[in-house]
Amino acid sequence: MLELEHGFRVVDVYTRLVPDGGPGRARAQTRTPDQLEREMHQAGITKSVIFPPARAETEYVAANNGVARRSVDRPFIAFARINGTEHPEGSPTGLLRNAVSRPKPYHTTPEDIEKYAYDDRFHGFVFDPTVDNYPDEDVLAVLEDVGLPLLVRAGVDAPPAELTETVLGHDFPVIVAQFGGHPLDRELMAQMIDLLDEYDECYLETSFVRYRQLLERAVLEHPDRVFFGSGAPACHPNVAVMEILTLDVSEDMLRRVFSKNVCRIIDALGPDAALRR
Repeated sequence: MLELEHGFRVVDVYTRLVPDGGPGRARAQTRTPDQLEREMHQAGITKSVIFPPARAETEYVAANNGVARRSVDRPFIAFARINGTEHPEGSPTGLLRNAVSRPKPYHTTPEDIEKYAYDDRFHGFVFDPTVDNYPDEDVLAVLEDVGLPLLVRAGVDAPPAELTETVLGHDFPVIVAQFGGHPLDRELMAQMIDLLDEYDECYLETSFVRYRQLLERAVLEHPDRVFFGSGAPACHPNVAVMEILTLDVSEDMLRRVFSKNVCRIIDALGPDAALRR
């Protein structure tokens, strides 16, 4: 694809990278670090948050370290993937499963959170509740202590109501991926935009949000709370950037979505933050 020329500084908060040799690699859904870097350059993206894919019943230490190694001397900012033991308690099934569940060796512990938080290779955390359940109270307490942002993949199988029950309202930034409506659920996306009025530490990212009306509504109603995400490699970053460029909002709001908003939350994405060597 041709290189985009748009004049904005763009940073990306949602990019998946499979470390070399990872199990179950699907060729059509992966890119090498060099390929990702080239595609980001084509789209005019200066820095990207990257993280390994979710895999059930898996310890993420090796995958997280692999992503961090491949960030060196590249415009990538690594987030550590975590998992949990908790199920939403809004149903009898969730209560029962929590009552009988016990941590396994692959589950993220409070000590793991501290290690990642004080390792300068990592700048936040990411988890997918549809694969890895939710962090327990001990892990959430340490997340509050360290204060790094938590990127959450939400949607039909992890709707906004579950997020309010489990992670929203804590004292750390929560970035809800895909407006909380994956895959393409308008009603859930609208509900998630409504929740921005209630939770000051909640933010939305734009990957795979294909509805212009919802994107424009979120940007106009909450201009400081929307972050650009490409969804690469599943979506080419050129496509994701163009979807934002075509919104009927002011140039100042575009600048906020593309970089200014998220740089207030993730210092490493700022223009003055040097690449780690």
